[in-house]
Amino acid sequence: MSVDPCVSGPREVVAALDVGGTTIKAAIVGVGGRFQHRRVLRTPVTEGPDAVVAAVLGEVRALIAHAEGSGSSSVCGIGLVVPGSVDAAAGVARFAANIGWRNVALGALVEKETGIPCSVEHDVRAAGIAEAALGRVAGVDDAILAVIGTGLAAVLWSAGRQVSGASRLAGELGHLPVWPDGEPCPCGQRGCLERYASAGAIVRRYEQATGRHTTGEAIVALAEHEGAARDVWRDAITALSIGLASCTMLLDPALIVLGGGLSSAGERLRAAVSNALATRVVWRDPPPVEISPLGAGAGLLGAAILAADAAGVPGLVASGSR
Repeated sequence: MSVDPCVSGPREVVAALDVGGTTIKAAIVGVGGRFQHRRVLRTPVTEGPDAVVAAVLGEVRALIAHAEGSGSSSVCGIGLVVPGSVDAAAGVARFAANIGWRNVALGALVEKETGIPCSVEHDVRAAGIAEAALGRVAGVDDAILAVIGTGLAAVLWSAGRQVSGASRLAGELGHLPVWPDGEPCPCGQRGCLERYASAGAIVRRYEQATGRHTTGEAIVALAEHEGAARDVWRDAITALSIGLASCTMLLDPALIVLGGGLSSAGERLRAAVSNALATRVVWRDPPPVEISPLGAGAGLLGAAILAADAAGVPGLVASGSR
């Protein structure tokens, strides 16, 4: 299937996909970052890495067909965001442990399939792009966005610039060791923050304690009256406050924003983190802690912004309001 790149006009839209180890979130996004169509499908990880690539390509085709089915819209750019190690310049997913990808040239595959410009980026960096353009970090020069989902990572801003690092690996907050003799982590270290404070860890540790499987948000609510949930939640907040206190001492942020799937816990999460951080940052004022207004959709919005950039219409998504 080949689609001609579109020219500037009000009918332009972009296709955005946020590929995770559990689900693939997909959307058609128009002017001002407005979602015109959204859906979520299971990531076929158990069927192997090639099956995930096939699912991504199939969903790209489905998004294009949906946008153009009415004859009123045309997809001019595609944005893919994925976990793990990403070479954004080459459009390659270098390594994604929870998907099984190694050196998958997603950008080239999608462009060959569709004829439409495609941008590929790390999922958390993409969330940071959206947060800086359309979210709470807009206009803040020094900030931390902690994205708490199945895993845990951060985007860092200093003096108005996003910090990438020498190897573009800055922001691996989840692999900051908070308990040196703690749980072993798949990364090879022990006591990593992600093993205690990610939504995936909260669910795993609660299931280990009770034999019951539920969501991270449900466990947060249960923590008000159930001992097992309270213990898991306490450990998560303690670990997260240790990690964010370390970041505060190093970067002196004006603001900490909490995003990702667990941010749906809202004030319960914000207040717990803010209070715990205040007990660890005692000789100076701790930075305020807020919940991202973009929530779990930040990665998709970031993918849409990058798609518009790839198509040569950078103001399409990031201008106006969500």
